[in-house]
Amino acid sequence: MSDATGDVRDNASESRYELTVDGYLAAAYYKTHGNVVTFVHTEVPKELGGKGIGSRLVKAALEQVRAKNLKVVAQCPFVKGYIDKHAEFADLLN
Repeated sequence: MSDATGDVRDNASESRYELTVDGYLAAAYYKTHGNVVTFVHTEVPKELGGKGIGSRLVKAALEQVRAKNLKVVAQCPFVKGYIDKHAEFADLLN
């Protein structure tokens, strides 16, 4: 499996971070306001379920947010759960 960060792209025109695997698109949708990124919904196609795709997507999205010196609001339950399990991202929370 290749590096998650390189595979995940910020599709700003669609307001989502995207990861395509085996032709299926997983996406973490967000809204931005100032220097805050609010993750509102994460979608992983059922065909990709149970493979850690959602975690790869969210990890890379959070790393990209950090690189831009932005803060995060984890409105999406999946993103909130990921940050709860990975304390190294807790400092991003607004």
